[in-house]
Amino acid sequence: MSGLIPQQFIENLLDRTDLAELIGSRITLKKAGANYKARCPFHDEKTPSFNVRPDKGFYHCFGCGAHGDAISFVREFEGLDFTDAVEELARRAGLEVPYDKAASQQIRQARTLTDALDFANQFYRNRLASPEGALARDYLAERGLDAQVIDLYQIGYAPGAGTALYNAASEELRKPLIETGTVSDRYGRPRDLFRNRVIFPIRNTRGRTVAFGGRTLGDDKAKYINSPESDAFHKSREIYGLFEARQALRRVDKLLVVEGYMDVIALAQFGIHYAVAAMGTATNQDSLSALLKQTRHLVFCFDGDTAGYRAADRAMENALELLADGIHLQFLMLPDQEDPDTLIRKEGAEAFERRISEARPLSRYLFDRMQEGLDLTLPENQGELRARVEPLLNRMPQGSLRNAMWQEMMRLCRPPWRWQNKTGGRDGYRSGNAGGGEPQERVQVRLSRNHMLCLAMLEAPEMAEELKDLCRQNRQLDKAAGFADWLSRQGIKTRRQVYQQLARSPDDQARFRSLFDGIEHLPAREEALDSARALLAPNDEARQKQRLRALAEKARDLNFADLSPEERQQLKASLAAGQGKHG
Repeated sequence: MSGLIPQQFIENLLDRTDLAELIGSRITLKKAGANYKARCPFHDEKTPSFNVRPDKGFYHCFGCGAHGDAISFVREFEGLDFTDAVEELARRAGLEVPYDKAASQQIRQARTLTDALDFANQFYRNRLASPEGALARDYLAERGLDAQVIDLYQIGYAPGAGTALYNAASEELRKPLIETGTVSDRYGRPRDLFRNRVIFPIRNTRGRTVAFGGRTLGDDKAKYINSPESDAFHKSREIYGLFEARQALRRVDKLLVVEGYMDVIALAQFGIHYAVAAMGTATNQDSLSALLKQTRHLVFCFDGDTAGYRAADRAMENALELLADGIHLQFLMLPDQEDPDTLIRKEGAEAFERRISEARPLSRYLFDRMQEGLDLTLPENQGELRARVEPLLNRMPQGSLRNAMWQEMMRLCRPPWRWQNKTGGRDGYRSGNAGGGEPQERVQVRLSRNHMLCLAMLEAPEMAEELKDLCRQNRQLDKAAGFADWLSRQGIKTRRQVYQQLARSPDDQARFRSLFDGIEHLPAREEALDSARALLAPNDEARQKQRLRALAEKARDLNFADLSPEERQQLKASLAAGQGKHG
């Protein structure tokens, strides 16, 4: 609808908007000369790379590339479309948006629907507080909800009478109530959709009511029912609890995606305010896209039963195409027979938060699920794993995470190069038959020193500390030096931590995106480590020779007696070794 708002008005609105004040009301800005800096609200980072230029009217993040003006900031930060972002800025500036005639009519119609839904929301809330709401209040008390959280989520009660809402509405609101499906006229006479139910209003990012969910207090076949789709409510776009999360938190760094209204509300009562529920199937791509517009870090929380794992698998598969670098998805599978509502009441917020922090990254969940039932010591099962995983990885966009997951698949599916002989001897690398054992054919891998050292550090990141100085001294080991320095600075000790850090940091992904490009066959862990040590040994010898040459030159220029005792000992040992070789 941007074309229906005069461009002159948009430019005037941007001129009248103090960008630093607008952004500073949402995140913490620090003065940097005439500009401002901050940690970027659009990706996770430890050092501020988000710059605001009020004089130029734009912001730019040197980490993730986010860039734009006041309208684009409000759109991205609040999850609004263009028109709503302009409306928000106009409201702040005390201006009326001059829509053309057709757009004005469309806006008025949408506002009429939300006005009717807001009326219904208030009606349900009043009924909860009335004498007829006693049964609903008892139910909420049994579920452990206090008055504060009930008010925060504006929970209400729909009376059992079939036309209570319709009768309470004014004449001008009755038609929009029917248009939204809150009142049905399917059989030629009005009838309230929600009857004798606890009501959960669904609000958009601006806090306007767009739909309802209702939980029966009787013996209805459907325990929960939701409003049908309408011009005001599109399931795949709406996220239950997001408005409340934004109200409670200054900045939403991550979202915990649960399955039900009561899960969201129970977690909020225990202080976990970033739980939400997708209104469409939480695992389809439309809902995933809506969630990823809000944050790049999602933790999916599913029950640990068969249905929960099926839902998690769907979420994983549908998320693959959306996994741009910088997006971090995790999976929290709860114990069987538990949901977030019951579990947090049993173990408390601290223990539940610990579960969230330890949730499996998507990459680990994928490989864990695909390995189920397979014995990877068998070549047939290695082939089966690759057949399962490769089509999934091919759906992912190009990036560091896909590359890292491809490397992991190759590591898991690599044919074993070691074997056990019949007498139980040690594993070996010899080619040919060893005591009757059947070795697998070994792929000969010839890699540069750079690549081999990088692969060794990927397998054993703890090596980085001892390698970084050595690699810096050789310009041919520039990649290994950079990788070692990064591993050391990040304090990374395991391969899993490498993947976790890359998944969370777009900067690091960009830096190491092409680190292993061009490698068709990867050596086994042991070969990578052994080869790395072999590559390093000549460097140690070369440095020793260089040291001895320097000592010899010093002895020529000075007196042998002028050398330190240690230097004289080294030089004597070198001369003795040389005579032994040629004697």
